[in-house]
Amino acid sequence: MPVPLVHVLVLGGTTEARRLAESLAAPAPGSPGSPVQVRVTTSLAGRVSAPRLPPGDVRVGGFGGPDGLAAWIREHDVDALIDATHPFAATMSRNAAEAAAQAHVPLLALRRPGWVAQDGDRWHAVGSLTEAAELLPALGERVFLTTGRMGLAAFAGAALDDLWFLVRSVDAPEPPCPARMEVLLDRGPFTLEGEREIVRRHRLDVLVTKDSGGDATAPKLTAAREAGIPVVVVRRPPVPEGVPVARTPDEAVEWVRRL
Repeated sequence: MPVPLVHVLVLGGTTEARRLAESLAAPAPGSPGSPVQVRVTTSLAGRVSAPRLPPGDVRVGGFGGPDGLAAWIREHDVDALIDATHPFAATMSRNAAEAAAQAHVPLLALRRPGWVAQDGDRWHAVGSLTEAAELLPALGERVFLTTGRMGLAAFAGAALDDLWFLVRSVDAPEPPCPARMEVLLDRGPFTLEGEREIVRRHRLDVLVTKDSGGDATAPKLTAAREAGIPVVVVRRPPVPEGVPVARTPDEAVEWVRRL
């Protein structure tokens, strides 16, 4: 009897997406003879010049909105869709929800938990990069900006010309950018010792971050706490209404097995 094949499309670009693809692409326990086989295709947006490719099939580039994604799902016989994009990829998450409804396939969001403030933290929660920029002049003069290269325009206004920014990103940012800045090209995971050294060497007095969650970039929060500097934390957007959420790749694998 033929073994059923389930085609899972993972909208990736995160560590969790890569780990999920590794688990789905691996032979199921007890194979051969397992009740189902999984074909995994990971879609990457293509915004990073040298991404770490996961196992299985990989496609790079956009779909052309929810209609294009739904058409791709139907054309390639996708049985399930997993949105494992960055917690701040709100547009892609909305497109995934609309496309899954159009194509009549189940959708799961894979989201690592957000960070939680600890004793000694001086956090200022805001709803957007614009709000973060408005808050900065009252908090410090030397800013560690770790929100990535997208959205730097929020910090390029004349009101912030007196501030100095250390901008860390995987790829070089493009204008508009802050008037006074230094770019640090690096990719996580980062170490606590390394983050302490950055804070000390650049005499940083405020940190700006998105609530990405996870361990890869969390050491900067500890370094800020130890240095007693304030942290502006941009809250993550909510998952589209009605979409179930898995907190770990293992939970997502179990969801696929229950299909």
